[in-house]
Amino acid sequence: MSTNIFGNPDVIVVGAGNAAACAALAARENGASVIMLEAAPVEECGGNSRYTAGLMRVAFNGLDDLEQIIPDLSEAEKESDFGTYTTDQYFDDMGRITQYRTDPDLCELLITRSHETLVWMRKKGVKFIASFGRQSYKVDGKFKFWGGLAAETWGGGPGLVENEHKACEREGVRIFYETPAIALITDDDGRVLGVKAKHKGRNVEIRAKAVVLACGGFESNAEMRARYLGPGWDLAKVRGTRYNTGLGIEMALEAGAMPYGHWSGCHAVGWDMNAPPFGDLSVGDNFQKHSYPWGIMVNARGERFVDEGADFRNYTYAKYGAVILSQPGMFAWQIFDAKIIPVLRDEYRIKRVTKVKADTIEELVRKLDGVDAEACLREIQTYNKAVRTDIPFNMAIKDGRCTRGLKINKANWANTIDTPPFEAYAVTCGVTFSFGGVKISNRGEVEDTAGKPIAGLFAAGELVGGIFYHNYPGGTGLTSGAVFGKIAGTGAAAYVKVESER
Repeated sequence: MSTNIFGNPDVIVVGAGNAAACAALAARENGASVIMLEAAPVEECGGNSRYTAGLMRVAFNGLDDLEQIIPDLSEAEKESDFGTYTTDQYFDDMGRITQYRTDPDLCELLITRSHETLVWMRKKGVKFIASFGRQSYKVDGKFKFWGGLAAETWGGGPGLVENEHKACEREGVRIFYETPAIALITDDDGRVLGVKAKHKGRNVEIRAKAVVLACGGFESNAEMRARYLGPGWDLAKVRGTRYNTGLGIEMALEAGAMPYGHWSGCHAVGWDMNAPPFGDLSVGDNFQKHSYPWGIMVNARGERFVDEGADFRNYTYAKYGAVILSQPGMFAWQIFDAKIIPVLRDEYRIKRVTKVKADTIEELVRKLDGVDAEACLREIQTYNKAVRTDIPFNMAIKDGRCTRGLKINKANWANTIDTPPFEAYAVTCGVTFSFGGVKISNRGEVEDTAGKPIAGLFAAGELVGGIFYHNYPGGTGLTSGAVFGKIAGTGAAAYVKVESER
């Protein structure tokens, strides 16, 4: 059945996270009337964006560029060493991290428009702060930023969603909750004319001149994870929303869209062993355990299985979840001693954490549930002997403090595990989002299998394929969603204008 409660929008945006909100705001800014359809109830709205820490990777050439995004830095904060993160550095990271598979055109848009997009978001009411708590260390009394990240949204993911939804409300964009889109409406020529949806359990048809799909990947669909990511992935935990079930991707494919990107890859992290099956907004992203570069990780056989110090956390965390999933029992333990425990990230201090503590290594390994204790003790002893203690330890740089002679050497930040008390944290795999999706043009249009735009259909966010392969530079997801959301919304409004003039 059809209903008129939705009005007669020019543009329907499917989704209500960061990419969707940026699409809606951009379309509205360019003269289109817009509504947003959100599958979740209002208390769970905002897709995966609400579950993030709000970090956004942006190109900047120094403090002046950052102040355009974070205008209220204090004089003391301005004395910090923010460094630079040039477009060349951004390109280098995207190429290296994706094994040079990232779509060059989409990658260029992401990087070159990152700064202007965040400036635009700030003008829309999104507040940014410097990432002192997550991306800086004090070196010689001065905060030094590392890993190419300097900005995050105030209030993290919840703050981002709240401010974007307030902006939508101010600018006349209506959000309909508990209204998942389930199919596209098309004419005989394949032109998209709106969506079929369920509004609080009732089937509805909503007509529009253009549709923007920005409703996430398929990471919350166990069947699709097993089908595309492989055996065992149906058992992985989901880091964020339960509502990203791949419906947007399936709708686009049914309309003839080109499947694109790394369909067998995803963003997956080390996640607390006993976290719930889906994200918990009361905890947010704090089930993650990302101080592993400063310690060691062992599997059920008591063996290290990865170079914990291969690179900064920003460049390894999104692929190590898959490595953990491939271990016996799909879990690992992260082990630290008293030298490192005081500098562990805040997520290690939450109440809901799977943790053991001991005064001796012998006692600790016996407490590691599911682990061969004797083998683990030998592993730690062998590791300790291999650490180059003559090289200074420095968390702010890749310090080269390594091991020698091990089957898997540690390249940086190698610390002996020998100072009590000792702590260990159990982790499994937490899936954030899938990498595979649909192909879009530089204007945000969804392309068909012949490489031609599907009339009236645009896309942004996680369901866009071709940007990430194998791995992911931390903070790029929200930036990608914002950049391509703005592009898709602008493109949809331009399409509406042309159609209205026919």
